Amino acid sequence: MGAVLGLCSMASWIPCLCGSAPCLLCRCCPSGNNSTVTRLIYAFFLLLGVAVACIMLMPGMEGGMGSSIPVYRVCFGMAMFFLLFSLLMIKVKSSKDPRAALHNGFWFFKFAAAVAITVGSFFISEGPFTTVWFYIGMAGAFCFILIQLVLLIDFAHSWNESWVEKMEEGNSRCWYAALLSVTTVSYLLSLVSLVMFYVYYTHSDGCTENKVFISINMLLCIAASVMSILPQIQESQPRSGLLQSSLVTLYTMYLTWSAMTNEPDRKCNPSLLGIIGLNTTSPASQNHVVQWWDAQGIVGLILFLMCVLYSSIRNSSNAQVNKLTLTSDESALIEDGPQTDSFEEGNGPNRAVDNEKDGVTYSYSFFHFMLFLASLYIMMTLTNWYSPDSNYEAITSKWPSVWVKISSSWICIALYVWTLVAPLVLVNRDFD
Repeated sequence: MGAVLGLCSMASWIPCLCGSAPCLLCRCCPSGNNSTVTRLIYAFFLLLGVAVACIMLMPGMEGGMGSSIPVYRVCFGMAMFFLLFSLLMIKVKSSKDPRAALHNGFWFFKFAAAVAITVGSFFISEGPFTTVWFYIGMAGAFCFILIQLVLLIDFAHSWNESWVEKMEEGNSRCWYAALLSVTTVSYLLSLVSLVMFYVYYTHSDGCTENKVFISINMLLCIAASVMSILPQIQESQPRSGLLQSSLVTLYTMYLTWSAMTNEPDRKCNPSLLGIIGLNTTSPASQNHVVQWWDAQGIVGLILFLMCVLYSSIRNSSNAQVNKLTLTSDESALIEDGPQTDSFEEGNGPNRAVDNEKDGVTYSYSFFHFMLFLASLYIMMTLTNWYSPDSNYEAITSKWPSVWVKISSSWICIALYVWTLVAPLVLVNRDFD
């Protein structure tokens, strides 16, 4: 009898595995919107792939998986899965589109497809695959870094708006102090990073490239910060301020540091253990060992997790960011609106609301494309952006990785500056 009941209980989950996202999570989530729950499940798919990729980097896994760098194969499978869905979901306008059912449901089959693609990637002959995929991953990771900045600006704007509103509602001194404290801490961290860069990543008789990178980014960040508080900018962009500039500055410092950690010259690229005095005996020519727990990799992984989760639950009223991320301006209104379509099955938990019958709240295709880029970014982050050698026996730092990262920092600052000056340049457009 117990076995029969167990089979019946398992059978009750079959419709959920083949049905919509709300059904799959209804036992643990009391209520929610279909659009949000679906994105969270896809984010879970991606994070599960990241966990598998981390396992592939453990000692002894490289040689026994039929590939010199198995993490490339795992991330290839994830990337192809999301790219396929990005192509399938082009121009889906509402949940009434038959393709929307595939996007929001059939989770068991999609999980099986993702596993099948990943397993199949290990049967691709080595040949030029690793090298070609490395450069594709570098380009995709570059694009994802820019998406990270867009989401960072969106987060900073939302954060600033929320605290300013609370200042206006009451207890203004408390919220003003909090706003000032966060801004000050961000700038102090950036200043400390800047000093450490000059101390540990430059030398009086060399490391010219690092000196140029640090100095240029320092000047650009100062210019962007000053620009954000100019009277003309404040008049056209009342919501701009030093909080956003401080976060962009801190992120730029991270990109600068990340670029310098890929410099081939070990004299200009000391390891974190070497900086703190725990590892000073390794030869300068020693090839890097791929370890996802490298300091730069850990910070990159944390930023990746924050970016993916925020993109899954973001609820922004920033019109410029919504246009860049192909999100509906009405998304916030739908998310916060009354859940009139929710229902209960007996005494069971609430199902999520299908809030996309009249129109999707985000671009399905762009969301999957962003996860495709995220798969490439995590591949490069876990391998520290190191390039495989000609024999695929080791991976080493190369200058292309340095230039990709440092150029992304310049483009990031340019994008932020554009969000400040766009209302002044395009006077005939509404940026409210």
